[in-house]
Amino acid sequence: MIEYKGYTGVFEFDPDLSLFAGHVVDLRDEIYFEGESVTELEASMRRAVDHYVRICRARGEEPDKPFSGNLQLRIGGRLHRAAAVAAAAEGESLNTWLVRAVEAAASAQPGAIRESTAEPYRAGTARPERPTRKPKAKTRARRVKR
Repeated sequence: MIEYKGYTGVFEFDPDLSLFAGHVVDLRDEIYFEGESVTELEASMRRAVDHYVRICRARGEEPDKPFSGNLQLRIGGRLHRAAAVAAAAEGESLNTWLVRAVEAAASAQPGAIRESTAEPYRAGTARPERPTRKPKAKTRARRVKR
C-alpha cells in the first residue's frame, strides 16, 4: 500500500510482465499506475493523482472523496444479535460498539488510521436525526407470451 496526498494505492507484481501495477482504492474514479520498480511505481502514482486533481479543477469539480461515514452491511441475524448483546453488556449503543470494533481491526493493518474520527451515538445523548428515505420500488420484467 502506498499513499500520496491522502489517496491510497494498492499494487501487485505481475511476474509475466515484470511490472508493478496498481490502482487508487479510495475513490469512485479509476486511477491506475505502474512501474518496473517501486520507485517508478510511486512516481507513476504521484503523476496519476496530480493529473486527476488537475482534471477535476479544470472541470470545476472537487476531487472525489466518496466515504460518507455511513456504512450499510448485512451480517446475519445471529451475528447481529451477538453484537447487540455485547454492546449492551458494555453499556454502549450498537453503533458505538461497532465503530470501536472496526477501528480495532483497521488499526491492525499497515497504514491504518490511528485515532477515531467517528462521532457515534452515545447512550444518554440525543440521537442524530435520520433522513427519511422512501423504499426503492422492486421491479420485475415480465415477458408476455403471444
